Amino acid sequence: MNGTKRPCVILVPDGNMAAAFRGYLTRENWNLSIGCATFEFNPDLGGDLLVDGGGNDPGVYARAHELLRPYSHTHERALVALDCEWEGSPGKDAIVRHITENLVSNGWSEENVKVIAIEPELDNWLWQDNPHVAKALRYRGAPPLRQLLDQTGLWPAAQAKPSRPKETAEWVLRMARQPRSSAIYEELASCISIKGCTDIAFHELRETLRTWFPPEAIA
Repeated sequence: MNGTKRPCVILVPDGNMAAAFRGYLTRENWNLSIGCATFEFNPDLGGDLLVDGGGNDPGVYARAHELLRPYSHTHERALVALDCEWEGSPGKDAIVRHITENLVSNGWSEENVKVIAIEPELDNWLWQDNPHVAKALRYRGAPPLRQLLDQTGLWPAAQAKPSRPKETAEWVLRMARQPRSSAIYEELASCISIKGCTDIAFHELRETLRTWFPPEAIA
């Protein structure tokens, strides 16, 4: 690898997703939970973590190649993450194909780019039957949050995740009279179990980092 280039740049659509990545990739020994080697990563916006100026998923879909074009000279790899659910979305497979083809056409090698399209949205990564979730969402009531969401039908006991993860988080925050903020996403990502995240897109992220930064390289 060219030593003058940084290992990886990550492009996301908004501050909430940026906060989630910051929470995951700055926690202590995060790479051991992922199963990859550690790598140099500047989590500050404008460093190795970029947010689309328009703050939305369609913007990343349309402009990822333009936003990342200059970084092909400064970074070895590029990772793009966005939600699948937005008005006019062509669906996961088309999103991944479109962005990947545009990146490759604009100077990136295909093996060094990865598009993570989350179905339906980022909030799916953060839901676990874990007391940290209730704490981060500021829920302190009774019954326990998992039981309450089962009773309301928002998260039936037989399901691994709520059917509508974003709306469920917003419902809990309204119950707790708390605003939805990036700080909550960063707090959740910094404390929930990485191994306990069963989302397919998160597994894709984990496998990508293992491939790019092999665990055998861990000192």
